[in-house]
Amino acid sequence: MLVVLDRDGVINIDSDDYIKSVDEWKPIPGSIEAIARLSLAGYRVYVATNQSGLARNFFALEDLHKMHQKLESLVSTAGGYISGIYFCPHHPDDKCECRKPNIGLLKMISQDSKDTLQDCPFVGDSLSDIRAALAYGCRPILVETGKGLTTLSVLDEEVEVFQDLASFVDFLLASAPPTFSR
Repeated sequence: MLVVLDRDGVINIDSDDYIKSVDEWKPIPGSIEAIARLSLAGYRVYVATNQSGLARNFFALEDLHKMHQKLESLVSTAGGYISGIYFCPHHPDDKCECRKPNIGLLKMISQDSKDTLQDCPFVGDSLSDIRAALAYGCRPILVETGKGLTTLSVLDEEVEVFQDLASFVDFLLASAPPTFSR
């Protein structure tokens, strides 16, 4: 089984000024361990993230790769593995297919993983995450970290809500851990 995670506000602390460097990229307490626990339980973990800071020239592609290397290294040190990190580099005005709430990133994950993602948990903190999950047939999960509380106040859709990624992982692993590995 797969789990798709948004990045900023779910895995790492978000900023209205964008996360622009590896030094600014700081994990939310418990998120790295939660990803490792998912991985160790047999879940394949994918990240789907909008990164318009690239198009806005707030940071370079090399900086983004360093942030993702830090994420993967921390998860690996905790005993886990991230199967893939997918990002949209476009500006919101570009009207691309990959920027959430569009489903392009989910299509790429589905194609590369050879999985339909039907009912796959998609954990996010924003309306764009929830809407992308619903549009693609994923199971939308909202966390209260990042923009989660603001999103909760304007959300029309019925979704499961958890305090943070770690509490969702606790719930998921207690309810039905998979019996296969990556």
